[in-house]
Amino acid sequence: MKAIFIVQGEGRGHMTQALAMEQIMSEAGHEVAQIIIGTSNRREVPAYFKNKAKAPIQAVASPNFYYDKGKKSINLFKTFALNFLALPKFFLELKTIDKIILDHQPDLIINFYDILGGFYFNFFRPNTRRICIAHQYLAAHKEFPFAKGFPFQKAYFKATNTLTSLGAHKKIALSFRNYANHKHAVRIAPPLLRKEVYELSPTQGDYILAYVVNPGYAYDLMQWHEQNKKIKLHCFWDNKEQKDEWSPWKNLTFHHINDQKFLNYMENCLGYVSTAGFESICEAMYLGKPVMMVPVENQYEQACNALDAVKNGAGITSDKFALASFLNYLSTHDAKNRDWFKSWVQSNKRIILKELETEHTSPTKQPFKLNFSTARIRLLLSRD
Repeated sequence: MKAIFIVQGEGRGHMTQALAMEQIMSEAGHEVAQIIIGTSNRREVPAYFKNKAKAPIQAVASPNFYYDKGKKSINLFKTFALNFLALPKFFLELKTIDKIILDHQPDLIINFYDILGGFYFNFFRPNTRRICIAHQYLAAHKEFPFAKGFPFQKAYFKATNTLTSLGAHKKIALSFRNYANHKHAVRIAPPLLRKEVYELSPTQGDYILAYVVNPGYAYDLMQWHEQNKKIKLHCFWDNKEQKDEWSPWKNLTFHHINDQKFLNYMENCLGYVSTAGFESICEAMYLGKPVMMVPVENQYEQACNALDAVKNGAGITSDKFALASFLNYLSTHDAKNRDWFKSWVQSNKRIILKELETEHTSPTKQPFKLNFSTARIRLLLSRD
């Protein structure tokens, strides 16, 4: 079976899932012919992804988040407005995707939560199996814990789920635990962790590990640590304005994002502090590490992730990067949660391959009625 991936390049999670999926498919004798990854002016394909991926990588401009001046909270109005204005550019990128699909003639296309992938599925309807995979699709399950309040953010979250899965035959929802498949179009599967995680032998070191998507949160950490300099803290961030392993003072070090280096620090940390991204929480849970989650402001899915993770024994939540409550929590964390979670995660290869290899159902209902045929759309996009 030949596959092509379309991957959202925002943050680390979806790219890590794509690497894990490539490993699973390769070990099963399948081929990943190409990886298409969404980028922006401020978001490049990370070096670790280029080094780890076996398939050729093609970057395309894709919708992304925009943040406030403090580089912490997502500015939903700015995100919607700027992405809307860039729609002509995004639709031209569909031509790049279509050429790759036509050249390779894959048996399967997997979209890792990229809106451009949803657009391609919906408008071009390639004659191949089309699958979407992400933790966010668990929102369609009755057990999913929606955060209270935030009606606009909730609607935005649900709309993104819809846009990324347009025209898909199947949606696979990655979950902290197993739930019954109550809707035929949404299938439940374990988290996708790379084999490098399974090879780690975790120990309890003497430092806290942190990961911050947005630089604004790093300055919150610095502000707290300035009053708590005895605590050893290693933080990973995506800030090229500072050198790698920048240390503003003793016991605080900032590292550029490097996936293997990050896992090595995760292996031996006392606990893990981060925004509430699904993938790194799963890595910490698998290694038995307590977690403190600070959901990104206005990113509703992270508020839900945090609720779900606490429900499944990952750790605690906070509204700021101040670690006093987490340090108190460390001694009370129940590491026994690791056993059932490890068992669930280790079943991912069997479950995922079954879902990929099973014949597809009918595509999800098309929300947009199109007046143009696929051939007509290709003709329009071919004009410069």
